[in-house]
Amino acid sequence: MLFAKQSGLAKAAASELVSVSLKTLIDLAGPAAGLNLKHSVIRAGQSGAYVSRFKGRGMEFEEARIYQAGDDIRSIDWRVTARTGKTHTKVFREERERPVFISVDNRVAMHFATRGVFKSVLAAKLAGLLAWAAQHHGDRIGGQIFTDNLCQELKPQNGRHAVLRFLNTISNQGDDDKITATITLEQVLARLMFHARPGSRVYMISDFRGINDQVENYLAKLSRHCEVALIFVYDPLESHLPEKGRYRFIAKDGVYAASLSGTGSATDEQRDVVIDTGDRQRLLKYHQHFAQRLNQLEQIAKKLGLALIQCSTTDDPIQRLR
Repeated sequence: MLFAKQSGLAKAAASELVSVSLKTLIDLAGPAAGLNLKHSVIRAGQSGAYVSRFKGRGMEFEEARIYQAGDDIRSIDWRVTARTGKTHTKVFREERERPVFISVDNRVAMHFATRGVFKSVLAAKLAGLLAWAAQHHGDRIGGQIFTDNLCQELKPQNGRHAVLRFLNTISNQGDDDKITATITLEQVLARLMFHARPGSRVYMISDFRGINDQVENYLAKLSRHCEVALIFVYDPLESHLPEKGRYRFIAKDGVYAASLSGTGSATDEQRDVVIDTGDRQRLLKYHQHFAQRLNQLEQIAKKLGLALIQCSTTDDPIQRLR
């Protein structure tokens, strides 16, 4: 009986390495209380020459009403005026909560690790910590979760309920059984631009596969009106393969794993890739591919004044955010 109980605990612990439970994300509320989201390194280009004493844009549209004497003519709502035949003006209210928008990559390539936890698990924990920290600061929490064929946005809302809604969406994102269409990174950012309102603090957590010039253009547009932080997650084996050895990568049911070559053969449901590090040319190409992606990301962050955090699957996400 004791052995069976221990075996069950071991399986549960192993499960947390490849998938994340809602309870795990909820338990991050405590550690997140000590995180400060006001990263001094974030210096996105903001419109305007002064800083509002309120969070976000400072003002948010509330309604359109009949124009009254003394109203600022610059606030006239010309569309409503044309439609009704009566002059209307826009009424704004002070926006005291800053929207925090967290984009989380859950594509197939994120379901991979050779050490630590899957990149997808690390991304979910980072998102959970950021969401709870924002809630502790009284900010509104919204987000975006995207896979290879699905992209879902959640409108920023206040309170604990908004965090739980966001975390529940992350924990319920399973692997795609069949990838019927591929959503590109630039398409994800195009949607992010539409949903992240001006004045938002935006976090994008991804391994940034598929980064290109169009992605940079979207990030440039987004950073003009939002504070943007990029969190780059990776597995140590992606950055540097050992000097000697043959490594076999297996993809099964949309989840990637890696093992030493020679431990078996792939089944019909698996796809098998073998990398021989004794092949110096192939090894160099492998390292260059990762280095180019990271270098491009660093150059974009430097050029646009974005915060960039690198986080390995073996890192403690709490310490990395600190």
